[in-house]
Amino acid sequence: MEEIVLTTEGHKKLEQELDYYIKVKRPEAAEKVKTAREFGDLSENAEYDAAKDEQGIIEAHIRELEETLKRAKIIDGEAIDTTVVSMGCFVKIHDIEYDEKDEYKIVGSAEANFAEKKISNESVLGAALLGHKKNDVVEVRAPAGVSQYKILNIRK
Repeated sequence: MEEIVLTTEGHKKLEQELDYYIKVKRPEAAEKVKTAREFGDLSENAEYDAAKDEQGIIEAHIRELEETLKRAKIIDGEAIDTTVVSMGCFVKIHDIEYDEKDEYKIVGSAEANFAEKKISNESVLGAALLGHKKNDVVEVRAPAGVSQYKILNIRK
């Protein structure tokens, strides 16, 4: 079984989500099934079928969260080396072609969320940046072509 890399923050967030699903969503789903069962003949009860489907989705998500947490390798935020781009660090880059600056956090694939500016270490950009130092110019090869980014800053 492959390790899943998580930051301390990401691990805590997944633990909180699991706790919420176990303590809130699971009992809600069980109550919906119980209520729908009271509507009569289960073979023609759409509410019951929908409640059971929802319950199944919730249980699958709980199993997925438990498996992710079981396989998690947690990156210690205090141990992050900011002399090079590494897991858990923030990296500010300059897109040379478009003259745009942006900052991303390098995280494992389980935490990646582009809207939150968290990119996976397995993504094209994340993988290209890893191991490089401040002021390095990094070439990123993507299906759309080659882009160049200058690393402006690395921080915890």
